[in-house]
Amino acid sequence: MLAEDDYLVREGVRRLLETQPDLEVVAACDDLPSLLQAVERERPDVVVTDIRMPPGHADEGIQAARQLRSAHPAIGLVVLSQFADPHYALALLEDGSERRAYLLKERVDDLEQLTGAIREVARGGSAIDPQVVETLVAAGSRRERSPLEELTPREREVLAEVAQGRTNAAIAAELVIAEQSVEKHIHSIFLKLGLTWQPEVNRRVMAVLMFLSEREP
Repeated sequence: MLAEDDYLVREGVRRLLETQPDLEVVAACDDLPSLLQAVERERPDVVVTDIRMPPGHADEGIQAARQLRSAHPAIGLVVLSQFADPHYALALLEDGSERRAYLLKERVDDLEQLTGAIREVARGGSAIDPQVVETLVAAGSRRERSPLEELTPREREVLAEVAQGRTNAAIAAELVIAEQSVEKHIHSIFLKLGLTWQPEVNRRVMAVLMFLSEREP
């Protein structure tokens, strides 16, 4: 499903996606209310949405992500934005990175990257535009030695689970360890990545973005 108030952009993306045999565009909307209504009607696997649309031209794409996370957690969402400001990516991932992607609009004509993000969120993964990641972690992760290299194998396992949007309890169950151990590992991860000054939500999100940045080609 597409949500974009600019007709030319919306139809351009639609035509690009319709060239893919495994993708079907079931609806196209031009504002947040019609997007939410169409979701209830069509129940798509993935929503591709602009970050700013009517009625407020503010952060409707982020609002949609939050509402879908609550009402339809299995639906993936790809936000297209003209903003490389990491603030928007942090807001998108506040409720977890699972089934969420944030791409810059300039990537729209890169069919491989766009469809790759759609397929990734459809299968439960996440994708963040490399330019956004670089802007966010430049001061901390572009050193000669990445702080991620300081993590132990178990800490990397825990961070990989955090990147899937799992809670501490879910991570403990997945790795068959005590929840208290998960909390200690996460605290150690924050220390090693230099994230102790951030609020709790932002620390988790920024740690995830560092983890994702390491996987970029």
